[in-house]
Amino acid sequence: MQHSTKSRQRRNRTISYHALVRLCLSFPKGICVLLESPKLLAIFIFTLTLTIHAQAQWDIEDSHTTASLRGINSVGGGVAWASGTNGTILRTEDGGFVWQLCAIPPGAEKLDFRGIQAFDANTAIVMSSGKGDLSRLYKTTDGCQTWKLIFTNPDKEGFWDAIQFNDRNFGVLLGDPVDGKFVIMLTFDGGQKWEKQTLKSTADINGEGAFAASNSSLLLSSTNYRSFGTGGPGGSRIITVGSGPTDTYQQDVSKTKKLPWSSGQYADQLPTHLRTASSGVFSIAEAQHGMGRVAVGGDYQKPDDRIDTAWHYDVAHYDEVTHSFWVAAHTPPHGFRSAVAYDAQQKLWITVGPNGTDISRDDGRNWTALKPRKEDAPDADKNWNALSLPFVVGPNGRIGKLRPTALKP
Repeated sequence: MQHSTKSRQRRNRTISYHALVRLCLSFPKGICVLLESPKLLAIFIFTLTLTIHAQAQWDIEDSHTTASLRGINSVGGGVAWASGTNGTILRTEDGGFVWQLCAIPPGAEKLDFRGIQAFDANTAIVMSSGKGDLSRLYKTTDGCQTWKLIFTNPDKEGFWDAIQFNDRNFGVLLGDPVDGKFVIMLTFDGGQKWEKQTLKSTADINGEGAFAASNSSLLLSSTNYRSFGTGGPGGSRIITVGSGPTDTYQQDVSKTKKLPWSSGQYADQLPTHLRTASSGVFSIAEAQHGMGRVAVGGDYQKPDDRIDTAWHYDVAHYDEVTHSFWVAAHTPPHGFRSAVAYDAQQKLWITVGPNGTDISRDDGRNWTALKPRKEDAPDADKNWNALSLPFVVGPNGRIGKLRPTALKP
C-alpha cells in the first residue's frame, strides 16, 4: 500500500484577527468599531461565517490518481473507500485529508471497479463491472494491503451493475439480464458464498439494462427489500424484489403501456418520455427508516437536458390510470444526474452529475442548484459520478467532501 505525501494538517478555515481588520476596512465607516467590543465582534464573526458559507459545498481532495472514480462508500468515523478504473482503490482514515492508494488485487490492473462496500478501516469488498468474468468481487481484511478473489461472474454474457450490503453478512449483487432476466445474487456470510435469487417476470424489454454509473442503481432498504432502476430504448422501470426468495414487484417507468398483473407482482408506471440506450433511472435512495424514496437519472448523452431527471415516491398521489405512486419532480435538477443521497442531519436530498449539484428540501418535488463560492474553483459543483455523504467522486481522480455548513438554509 502506498501512502500519500500530503500533509495531514487541516486547512485553516478560521478567520484571523488581522484578516478581520483588513476585511472590516472594506466595509462602510463605523463597522470597524465592532473590533472594540468582544460581544459585537462575536456576533459579527458569526454572521460573517454564515454569509461566507451560504454557497459553500465541496472541498476538493487530493486523490493522487487520474482514474475515473465511480465507487465511494463512507462508513463513518472518518473512514471511507473509493474505487475506479485500472484497478484503482483508495482509502481514507482521517476524513479525507489523506487518501491512501491501495494495493491492486492480483490480475485486476485493467479492471473497472464500479462499486465498493466497506465495513470498517480494514474490511471492504470491491466490485468490477465488465462482460462475463470481467465482473468480479475482491475482499480485503487487512486495510487493503492484500485482496482475495471471492466471486467471479459465472455468466459469460452477464454484467454486474451494483453491490449493496445492509450489514457485515447480508449483501445483494445486481446484474444485467441473462437469458431474459435480471440477475440478483444474495450473500448471507459477508460475500464468501453467493446464490441467485429467483425472480418472477422480470424479462428485459428491448435492450433494457441497469446502469453501473454510481453503484446506486440498486437500493437495499432497511427492511431488505431490493429496488433497482433500469433504462433502454424500450423504456425504463423500477423493479422491487421482496425480502422473500421469490417476491417481485415491478414498477414500469414507461408511460405508454401497463404491465399485466400476476401473482406476487404489480405494475407501477413512472412518468418518463426517455427511450434511448443512454437514458433511464441511474440512482435510487431512501430517507431514514424507508420514509420517502427518490430516483434520479436522465440521458447521460444529454447532460444539460432537465427532462425526466428526477422522481419521488408519493403514496398520497396514486394515479388510477397509470397505477403509479411515482411523481416527476415539479422543478427538476439542472441536468442528467447519476447519484442521489439523503442527508438525515439536514433532512434534505442531494444529487450530482456532470454539470452540477442540486438539493431538494421537499422530498424531491423541487430542486435548486448548489453553487460554489466565489473563492472556489468554478467547476467545484460539477463533474461528479457517485455519492456517499459526505464524499463525492468523479472522473480524473476527483474527490470532494461536503462542507458541514453547505446544506444549511
